[in-house]
Amino acid sequence: MDAPGFTASLVAGGVAGASVDLILFPLDTIKTRLQSPQGFSKAGGFRGIYAGVPSTAVGSFPNAAMFFLTYEYVKCLLHTDSASHFRPVKHMLAASAGEVVACLIRVPSEVVKQRAQVSASSKTLQIFSTILHEEGIQGLYRGYKSTVLREALWSWRRGHMVDSWQSAVCGAFAGGFAAAVTTPLDVAKTRIMLAKAGSSTAAGNVLSAMHGVWRSQGLSGLFAGVFPRMVAISMGGFIFLGAYDQTRSLLLEVSRKSPCSR
Repeated sequence: MDAPGFTASLVAGGVAGASVDLILFPLDTIKTRLQSPQGFSKAGGFRGIYAGVPSTAVGSFPNAAMFFLTYEYVKCLLHTDSASHFRPVKHMLAASAGEVVACLIRVPSEVVKQRAQVSASSKTLQIFSTILHEEGIQGLYRGYKSTVLREALWSWRRGHMVDSWQSAVCGAFAGGFAAAVTTPLDVAKTRIMLAKAGSSTAAGNVLSAMHGVWRSQGLSGLFAGVFPRMVAISMGGFIFLGAYDQTRSLLLEVSRKSPCSR
């Protein structure tokens, strides 16, 4: 990929990722409140549905861009013949590496966002300051392991998301299924991020968090928020592809018309 093409893809990936996160934010809030330990109504119900959106707005673009950069870099390192049977493995490894690095930005943003979503009266900056004061930097990385595990399990599909609209349709179905299967991990991540400092859940043990939900709420607790999660991830593929295509085409057109590119 040439430099203008790479830059256009990088920026388009960031814009597309931010578009998905912001457009589908209400669904994410509903999902978080369904998964919260206090229950949907006490967590805010349908009130303040955009609580926590500043955190998403700040973290979304660099998160998506970091994923793309890492994905492309690892793909180049794992160079294989285009006809090689190892090509899908290369995409999976590159996407997994991309998720691990992107989560360094995503998790702090997610922690602040989720706490704002279940306490809509609190300001995003206030929540961020409280976490730093009470728990330090490690408080912002609560749930890192569960987030990486959740994302890595279905990150393989992100490498093929921008091939065509046909693949987007297939990706939507695959994404919906993957969203349902990984919901228990998402519930564990939410519980870990929302847990009170010093509690056993706050320690970040994924299996322990899932076991706690199972004991108190059973199977329904482990799959809390599964429907808004499935809808958001399925729709997200189409929104991502549309935003990516439009942004990339616009940037390449501007690059071609620029005097510096001649």
